Order: sequence, then C-alpha cells, then structure tokens
Amino acid sequence: MDTLEILDVPMLAPTQKHPIVFKTFDDLQEGTSFIFKNDHDPIPLFYEMKAERGDTFIWEKLENGPENWKVKITKTKSAKEETTSTLIGNTTAKKEENLYELNVTLLESKLKHPTIFKHFDSLRSDEGFYILNDHDPKPLYYQLIAERGNVFTWKYEEQGPIWWKVLIQKNNADEGPTLGELAAADIRKAEVFKKYGLDFCCGGKKSLKQACEENNLDAAKIEKELREASETKSRNASFDFNRWSLDFLADYILNQHHQYWYDEEPVISDLVKKVVGHHGANHAELQNVASLYTTIKQELDAHFIKEERVLFPHIKELVRAKQSNTVPAISIQNINEPLQLMEADHEAAGEILVELRKVTNDYTLPEDACNSFGLLYHKLKALEEDLHQHIHLENNILFPKSARLHEELLKLN
Repeated sequence: MDTLEILDVPMLAPTQKHPIVFKTFDDLQEGTSFIFKNDHDPIPLFYEMKAERGDTFIWEKLENGPENWKVKITKTKSAKEETTSTLIGNTTAKKEENLYELNVTLLESKLKHPTIFKHFDSLRSDEGFYILNDHDPKPLYYQLIAERGNVFTWKYEEQGPIWWKVLIQKNNADEGPTLGELAAADIRKAEVFKKYGLDFCCGGKKSLKQACEENNLDAAKIEKELREASETKSRNASFDFNRWSLDFLADYILNQHHQYWYDEEPVISDLVKKVVGHHGANHAELQNVASLYTTIKQELDAHFIKEERVLFPHIKELVRAKQSNTVPAISIQNINEPLQLMEADHEAAGEILVELRKVTNDYTLPEDACNSFGLLYHKLKALEEDLHQHIHLENNILFPKSARLHEELLKLN
C-alpha cells in the first residue's frame, strides 16, 4: 500500500480538488489504485464520481475521521464488488434490494439537484436508484418533469417524519405504448383506464405493464377489456382529436377547456366561501378543500396565461410555417423546454385533484349537507373530469405532435 500514489487533497486549491482527483483516476490502468487524504468526509466526491464515471471503481475507506479521512480508489471493469463502507450495486429496478442509494443530505446544497440529475441521465430504460432526504423532495419531482419530461416513475418508500426515501426509475421504452398513447389513439380505452383508476393524462407516460404493476392490477384482464372497448361503437366518434390540425386543437382547448374554467371558477369560488362559512365549524375537511382550491386556482390562472400568450401562438406559427414551407417567425430554440414546463404544471394540478378527492372522501356528502354543499362537490368533481380531458389532449396529443413538428421544421432549415 505504501507504493501507491497518495494525493493530499487539503493541499490543493479548492477549485482544483475534484478535477485533480478525477484526472488521477482517469490516468489509472484497470486494476490499479491511488489513495487520497482529506480533512473531512469525502462522500460528496464519491457521489460525483458515481454519477460521472459510473460503476468503474471501488471506493474503500482506510481512515474514517474524525480529523483525517483516507480513501483508496481502484479502477475496475466490474462494479459488482461491495466495499465495507458503501454499497455499489446493480441499479436495475427489478432487483430493488440492490439499488444504489444516494443520501442527499450528505451533499452540499448546490450539488444536490445536479448530482441527482447526473444519476438519472446515466440510467438506462427500466433502471433506477433511491434518494434519501430529510424532507419531502417533491420540488425535485416537478423539476425532473420540467427538465427531462414525464419519463420516469417516482415511488415513495418512506415519507417522514424524519426520512424520505424515493425510488426514481426511468421508464422502459420497450414495454409498448404508454397509457397516454393508447388513449390518444382510441379514446374509448380511456374509459377502461378510468374504471381502474389508471392515470392516462398526468401520469400518461407509463406503459400499461408498469402502471398495472404499480397499482397491483391484472394486466392481462385490463388488456382484454381494452380490446373489447376498441370494438364497441364510440359515442364520440366525431371527436377524433388525433386527426385534428394542431392549430385547431389548440383553439378547441382554449374555447372548450380554458373557457370552462373561466365560467366555472367564480361560481366555485363563491360556493367554497359560502359552504365553508356555513359548515366549516362542523366539517374540518372543508378548510382543506378551501386551501386546495385556492392553490389550484392560482396554478391554473398562471398556467392558462402561459399557454394563451406564449405556447399556443408558437404552435400556430409552427403550423403556418409547415403550410407555407417557411421558417417560423417565432423563434424558440427547443420547444421541449416549454412543453415540459407545462407538463410540470399539469402534474402539480393533478396532485391537487388527488388531494381533493382524498379530503372529500371521493366527494361523498355528509348527512347534513345542504344544497350548496352538494352543488360544490358536484362542481369540483366536474372540474376534475374536465381537467383530466384537458390535460390528456395536451400531454398525449398536442404536445408530442408539436414537438415532432418542431423537429421536422428544424431539419428543413
């Protein structure tokens, strides 16, 4: 061991510490090692190496503080070995007991999300890892959707009060069409998804197999019902949204779903105020209803403005450019970014709808409910149904088709 190169990290300039460790590692031959010394636990470096070099090294602590830390790093082709201090395991989600666990609390604040994103980007389809945190990492969930798209599964294993543990798994693109794609191709299948509580709008990027596994459902049984549904006569045969032009579909969403919100929002707001005032003392859940409704109102008002003033005009410009074979007048470097931000908004709204269902016990009225109480729950349930259809049209038809059109126009230029 004395013959190994020893790197004294505290002697290096702060900006050079990690780069020099990486260079020293990269210069190693397979099967060889070096040792570095530090004056604090170098676990952030381990996570950074794991994210950027993958399963190409063994990390062995020789000294573990409290004043000095010494680590031996060995370059190896295989990462199946485990050290006494850290598990470096198979990240395939099928073997959850061996999944790599990233303890976010050990990272500097500025490194937390970048390190998680590096781990996620290095995953192959159907692979995953755990993150461990000391508070709910839900903001990361929305950031992942906004920056990478709705292409992953987020599953809580622990939810406080001290530790939160989440399994993040990249969706398997080889498992067939997603729920959203199935519903977009044949809206009759959406009724089957609704029957079993399968989310084909906000969570529509999951395959049928994946969604059934997560909800402990019989995939074969549901596949049979989907085939039967496709053979029945649709009551909405004239509404084949997949065949509509994108500019027409955007206008339909604006006139049908945005206008629905503008018409219903003042009515629901008035009902919330009235029902909470009359029944709030006897039904504590109404305070939660009022809070959740206020939140979703703020979310939707801001979301619709972004769609109406930015996204929809851009989509219409793409359609005009395609029709005239010209360069779009509106320039957006990558339409996927605003589309993913819209999907993140959809996810946030979807979470609120789920909570509203929970606190109202699936909109079940109490025995002393008055007519206004009943009308409020009826209106909230109708809003949920309208938003599900709205989000389905955008997430599963308008957005992916707009992204493909944008890519097509880029190739022409």
